[in-house]
Amino acid sequence: MSYIGYEQLVVNKEGKVVVIEFNNPAKKNCVNYAGYAELTRALTEANDDDGVTIVVITGKGEYFTAGNQLSPMNNIDNLEGYLKKTSAIFKNLINTFINCKKVILALVNGPAIGVGATIASLADVAWCAEEAYFYTPFCKLGLAPEACSSVTFPLIMGRSKATEMLVLNEKLSADEAYHYHLVSRIYKLSELDTVVWPKIHEFSELPPNTMKTCKRLIHSPLREKLEKANIEECEAVYNNMFQDEFYQAITNFLTRKSKL
Repeated sequence: MSYIGYEQLVVNKEGKVVVIEFNNPAKKNCVNYAGYAELTRALTEANDDDGVTIVVITGKGEYFTAGNQLSPMNNIDNLEGYLKKTSAIFKNLINTFINCKKVILALVNGPAIGVGATIASLADVAWCAEEAYFYTPFCKLGLAPEACSSVTFPLIMGRSKATEMLVLNEKLSADEAYHYHLVSRIYKLSELDTVVWPKIHEFSELPPNTMKTCKRLIHSPLREKLEKANIEECEAVYNNMFQDEFYQAITNFLTRKSKL
């Protein structure tokens, strides 16, 4: 695997580890749908690469990712067709996460907003920097949860904390993320090269077939629930985008953004 030809992401193979970096630091690593398609491709290539045991997802700069790159949609001629296409791209991405046989480690180097927070809950392992926080303002934007978070958040954090995040738009600090089991380690950014990456490369040398078997057994009871949630969430988000609440929320967001 060459891992070349990426524009929205930086993808490198380092030994038995594939490192995928969100690469839009000027816009807090926001991701557009070309980026989602590239992330799907990178995960697929790593999954098919027999020389890879671990996939690390992280971000360039201060943010992990600030989520979907929101923009006005009033200049789109065929809105229904556009939304169907983008929904299919996102659904395919999440299915690729669900079915990846390699260990996925979310190395959350800074704020994780929207999809940044939800893919952390889909990863097999999530570690975060002290500076990180997790924020899912879907309800504030007139949108339903995404990336199977309607299943993973209550499972990981409990129903009450999941509702605070997904419905009431509460942020989760790094310490809270550790307390509520969204991440298993908090690291110092100054220790990335001396502690974090050496540990990841140490893990990558474990027996590869046994790693895949262990992941399959851990993941097996959840697979059908996650696949079902992905379908239902994508359908709900698609329907949300034709509602007045969504249009008003996006208009308010873009108005605030333009004043910054």
